[in-house]
Amino acid sequence: MKKNISTLTAVSFAAVLALAACGGGGGGGDSGGSSSSGTSSNNGSSSTPPASTATSANVTTPQYAANSAQLAVFNTLNQQRQQCGFPAFVENTQLDQAAQAHASYMGQNGGTITDSEVAGKAGYTGVTYADRAAHFGFPGSGIYTGGASAGFYTNATLTEPEYGQRIAYAWMSGVYHIAVAALPVTEIGVGWNELTYNGFPEVQSSVSIANLQPLAGNLPLTFPCQGTTGVPYLSGGETPMPPNTSGSFGMPVAVVGNATDTIVLTSGTYTDTSGNVIALQVLNSASDPNQELSVFEAVAYPAAPLTANTTYSVSLTGTRNGVAFSRNFTFTTGNIVG
Repeated sequence: MKKNISTLTAVSFAAVLALAACGGGGGGGDSGGSSSSGTSSNNGSSSTPPASTATSANVTTPQYAANSAQLAVFNTLNQQRQQCGFPAFVENTQLDQAAQAHASYMGQNGGTITDSEVAGKAGYTGVTYADRAAHFGFPGSGIYTGGASAGFYTNATLTEPEYGQRIAYAWMSGVYHIAVAALPVTEIGVGWNELTYNGFPEVQSSVSIANLQPLAGNLPLTFPCQGTTGVPYLSGGETPMPPNTSGSFGMPVAVVGNATDTIVLTSGTYTDTSGNVIALQVLNSASDPNQELSVFEAVAYPAAPLTANTTYSVSLTGTRNGVAFSRNFTFTTGNIVG
């Protein structure tokens, strides 16, 4: 799976978001950011993960508490994923336990955002996302398991759903974390922990995701896609930092096929409503110096922030398994920082 995500600021308040994410079967993760803006990530594997089938701990109706941050994470990710043709997440109670254990681990160890855990530290349940899922009974053999982690702090008063939405949108805006919205997986668990800093909540959150499934429709799919609205115009950065960026960048676009595909992007542009053309950085698994991307996904992103509440026309070209494709669509940013 994919990575982490970014830092958050707004005119009316100071906010900090740190992230981490990990993927593929049993890949480990590296440490994330702490009290300053930044993220960390580790894909765990750049090879094609195995496809898999649904597990028995799924629930048909989400069991997260009403008005909870966890439910907001779940609903926000699903709303954005489904409109672009990606499968809906189903809550899995074993993945919930794994994600909750990792969120608690981060809280018990100073609030540092990290993908991995260290044996012997408080709350340890497994080094990787896959290890922690297996610890709580999730089947490991043949089932792709990954995840992402994030932290958030602001000195403004937010509701629990607002905290959840902020973290979900932050994952969406990262070059190495957008896959939380775009990976073709069907199962999720959401973990949430809160400490207090200067009288306000300091959040540690984690998601565990699993079960790669074939995509339907005209592949490859993209996120954002035609008609997507409200996505962040700015990402405050990731660790590792995507190539050719410095501190912050604009909302990326992910291009994703099936787990057996090889996706290569060759060019990409955004054009705003005034006709300004923005050349995008193009990142494929073979060209990614951080070795975070899987072969069935690619990402294009602007090296500088976009503009809030603005519609952008997207033009992409590339190949899927050597066959040329192009994608042209529009999406609209919100007044959101990821």
